[in-house]
Amino acid sequence: MTRSTASDANGSTGSPANPSVTSGNFNMPGKPKKDRLITRDVALVMLATFFFMTSNMIITPIIAGYGESMGAAGTMMGIIAGVMSFVSLFCRPIAGNLSDLVSKRLLVAVGTSLYIIAGIMYCLANSTGMLIAARVVNGLGFACGSVCLATWVSLLLPIRHMGAGMGLYGIVNALAIAVGPALGIRLQAVVGYHLTFVSSLVLNVFTLVVVMLVNNGGNPARKTVMPSRNNAGWRNIARHLRFSNLVEPRAIPLTMVFMMFAIPYFANQSFIVDYIAARHLAVSSDLFFVFYAAALLTMRITMKDLFDSKGFKFWLTICSIAMLSMLTFLAFMTNDWYLFGAGVAMAASYGLMSSVTQAQAVVIAGRERSGLANSTYYMGLDLGMALGPILAGIFYGHMPISWFYPAFMLTMPLAWIIYLVFARIIHSTARTDA
Repeated sequence: MTRSTASDANGSTGSPANPSVTSGNFNMPGKPKKDRLITRDVALVMLATFFFMTSNMIITPIIAGYGESMGAAGTMMGIIAGVMSFVSLFCRPIAGNLSDLVSKRLLVAVGTSLYIIAGIMYCLANSTGMLIAARVVNGLGFACGSVCLATWVSLLLPIRHMGAGMGLYGIVNALAIAVGPALGIRLQAVVGYHLTFVSSLVLNVFTLVVVMLVNNGGNPARKTVMPSRNNAGWRNIARHLRFSNLVEPRAIPLTMVFMMFAIPYFANQSFIVDYIAARHLAVSSDLFFVFYAAALLTMRITMKDLFDSKGFKFWLTICSIAMLSMLTFLAFMTNDWYLFGAGVAMAASYGLMSSVTQAQAVVIAGRERSGLANSTYYMGLDLGMALGPILAGIFYGHMPISWFYPAFMLTMPLAWIIYLVFARIIHSTARTDA
């Protein structure tokens, strides 16, 4: 059987026989590289990630309101906000498999191009049906781009710096998820929906430019199987379509735990503006995302050494308490100080859990299946991005507004139940062959 790249890197901790593997430079096997955490290529891919994710998150907090302006009611508002993620969920396994077989640069370019098409459709939409169609295209682009960017970074990082490296990647990702909504809310209030969508398009152009500047295009760590004239070639292709080659089974429980943090985060992201308006509160909703971004950046920088030294259970405990605190702050919110507390608590919950979970998924799967590991991780993100707004739309339309945030507290006990049932799998590492 084939030994995974991750096991090769971990198998000889004292003397790295293959420097190119240890450094994450798979396309240059003969040239040893310094075991550096941040290189030019890593920095460029992270910058592309920031542009890519920010462009998407600019739209997220205003899309439900945009649908409402076209006549959508509460549940339909949630569907419009969540349909992108359902599409991404079903496309992501294929994108994850492709990301281990073809150039990451190519798939990121395809995903960004689909983003641009979706942005044009947002500007031209004149009905909820066309808006949903734009969200579908947006979901296809999100599936291609997000998985490939994460996999690209994991291939460029040294295996011994995987936790710290993915922690930094998580900072970029989470900051984009924080800055994007704040920017979107502010822009929509100042220039309206259409020019806000145009600003998202500009960021997508920046993404395309940056990915073209990366030297290592992210060629696959495992070899592509080409069809031959006989049946063996087609059998190999069929093998790639098996369940284990579309998702990483060992990362599924981890993904489900993370989903329980993503649901309240994206519910809040999509409906905080409407919630504040419904309660007639004199607060600025975009401040939540500003406080969240500042707190997350501070935590990630000051805690970066803890990501490789503390176990998953430690982070799950801290993040669960913080999530319950965040929901409590928002439930009893009366002024901007509650938004400050909620933003800090969200950074300590979803913000930290996102990078901890992503790094653990790669460790469980091994580097050769890092694309599938990231794909499976993002399935949890997709489910949270889809179910959060949909549940929020249902709660917003059918429950007293005072119960909106307390209802999402149920996600934390569910996260712990999943963890306790599958703890052995969650704490496992990539298998090695003797």
